[in-house]
Amino acid sequence: MEQQSETTRLKVAIIGCGRVSAKHIRAISRLSDKMELCALVDTNPDAPSSLLHSCKKKIKNYNSFCASIHNYIDYKEMLSDIHPDIVGITVPSGLHFQVAKDCLEAGANLLLEKPMTMSNKSSRELYELAQNLGRVIVMGHIYRYFPIVSLLHQDMVDGKFGKVGHGSVIVRWGHDNDYYHSAAWRGTWKSDGGALMNQSVHALDLMCYLMNAEPVSVSGMIANRFRDMEAEDTALGVYTFNNGALCQVEGTTSTFPNDQEASFFINAEKASIRIGLRKGKPSYSVTTPKGKNLAFKYLRRYIKEVGLSYLIQVAKNPHYGIYCDLYRSITEHSAPVADGRSGYVAVDMVLGFYKSVLKKSEVGLPLPSEFKIEDMTKVQLR
Repeated sequence: MEQQSETTRLKVAIIGCGRVSAKHIRAISRLSDKMELCALVDTNPDAPSSLLHSCKKKIKNYNSFCASIHNYIDYKEMLSDIHPDIVGITVPSGLHFQVAKDCLEAGANLLLEKPMTMSNKSSRELYELAQNLGRVIVMGHIYRYFPIVSLLHQDMVDGKFGKVGHGSVIVRWGHDNDYYHSAAWRGTWKSDGGALMNQSVHALDLMCYLMNAEPVSVSGMIANRFRDMEAEDTALGVYTFNNGALCQVEGTTSTFPNDQEASFFINAEKASIRIGLRKGKPSYSVTTPKGKNLAFKYLRRYIKEVGLSYLIQVAKNPHYGIYCDLYRSITEHSAPVADGRSGYVAVDMVLGFYKSVLKKSEVGLPLPSEFKIEDMTKVQLR
């Protein structure tokens, strides 16, 4: 790929026109000075037009925005015709590896939705392929792009919070059975996984980011209590990190769909950090040993660093922040916030958890050999 200048508009294609792709389109439409959506790809020929129509009220100059978009049912044909600089991949998780590999080899940089792939080996292969080809992979780990999270991460790196004792993450992201019946691949071990792989993987990634550490072992349990799916609707476990900290995780899709919640807690020597998202409303606290809440101080710092307009956009749609980050990474030749390695580590965390279920014992991380999520078909949950 030729070196890009800061004023270059990058060509973007999206492969997969499901629910999350609407967030991609809205983000790209807000970055029209930096990128242009040139192609939509889906095996259903009606999906691209339906997707665009669903975004119509959110896109300024809708007709102009759509004028340059070409629709395809074959992503390889699109790659040959368009030669996109960026490809957003939003296909079912079981298809991520081959689609991403083909796009990287065609010269594209990627925004790859979570999870990266369905095996630790293939995730690492994508990460290393991108490194060797000089391409950028940015993961759809949206929590890293929430307001003030980057500042908390940097202060953790700089040692301002002291030693980390433990953390906990709760993902109660309820989906009813209609959600799992809406597509044959949803909730299957082969193509989707359960509450841990689908709904909790980027929450686990955030804990690594905030704690500035990576896991060295995991012990977990899973169950299927309420949902009509092959994989688990509930997971509980504990990770040990390389800085000695512990982290407990609860992930479930069996709660009520109208009360979705993700919450994060870190207990450190000099602060306790709480981040929450419930029914779409965020909350933050950074509490000192004397009980002072520094959240507003962090918010002021964040606005000073990125600007109020950016904060508003990323609060509405974290994919706006991801695409901004990807553009910066490509044009400035710098590492993205949620890079390909983060995608590999997150997948390894989930698969290690699943492997501990099979072995009924604690498992060391990173996994020393390949583990595929399909191996979980040995587990009878219903």
